[in-house]
Amino acid sequence: MSTAELKPEGGLVAAGPAQLIARTAEAAAAADRVLALAKEGVRARVADAGGVDAAQHAAHGLAWFATTVEALRQMNLWAARLNEEGVFGEIEQLLLLAAFAEYGAQIAGGIPMSQLEIIRPDALGIPREAIRKYEDEIADIVAEGSSEALKARLAELIEHAQGATTFGNSGLDETMAAIHEQMRDFSEAEVVPHAHEWHLANAYIPIEIVNKVAELGVFGLTLPEEYGGLGLGKLAMCVVSEELSRGYIGVGSLGTRAEIAGELIHNNGTPEQKEKYLPKIATGEWLPTAVFTEPNTGSDLASLKTRAVKDGDSYKITGQKTWITHPVRADI
Repeated sequence: MSTAELKPEGGLVAAGPAQLIARTAEAAAAADRVLALAKEGVRARVADAGGVDAAQHAAHGLAWFATTVEALRQMNLWAARLNEEGVFGEIEQLLLLAAFAEYGAQIAGGIPMSQLEIIRPDALGIPREAIRKYEDEIADIVAEGSSEALKARLAELIEHAQGATTFGNSGLDETMAAIHEQMRDFSEAEVVPHAHEWHLANAYIPIEIVNKVAELGVFGLTLPEEYGGLGLGKLAMCVVSEELSRGYIGVGSLGTRAEIAGELIHNNGTPEQKEKYLPKIATGEWLPTAVFTEPNTGSDLASLKTRAVKDGDSYKITGQKTWITHPVRADI
């Protein structure tokens, strides 16, 4: 399929990069207006229910809704940056349009939060007429961005990019690009050659690999420097997790356990708790685990069935878990 076939007269891709970016900016602004209505609707539902605990579906859904809108905003900013640098090519333009089509349609029709739960606009208190208006505002984007021609052209471009770990220009800055390359090299050298045998043997990731991940600074990636971390933020964790997971998802999840525990302690702990736990989490001396995922509900924390009941000086825990990352090794 040629690019000419993909670019129908009057289409957004045919109009050129500047017009495409301007149009997706308008779509992001339209999604933002719908988000404002969702916030009003959920606020009213929480008030009517007597608190957020009694309005979990709506509150959880609002978080997903806001994240989806933010994803569109960030995609548009990414495209604008690449265009300014003169590197907003065909594959980037198609990815932008496809993302806006899919997420735009989900905002209007329902966002899947898990295999079992979808958040619909009416559950967030968004008036139906507002959704109809939004659908009209993004109709051209959804039509072109979800077309078979666009998907076929994207598949063709991906097919001819064999060996690439990222399709399209990621727009990462120098620091993040260096982290991406370092993690990719580590994954290719230390993880990929052994991952399948670990999987077949249902084995723990060798402690030597865990120690090497610690040496790379993965466990302290987002923790403040005062506690021995690197203070690099969420984007760095996304880059690291993606590259390590490309080799083996079990390795990719190692850093996120430390991040979850570290963030909870840093945001909510006492000064003494921070001094005690965070430096040892950052170095990997203490390994945390996160015990979330359950049958049927996934990692939806509002739906967890496991319960801890105090019994004297200890707690009795009852419940089922689908998996727990390195539980036998965990210190926290």
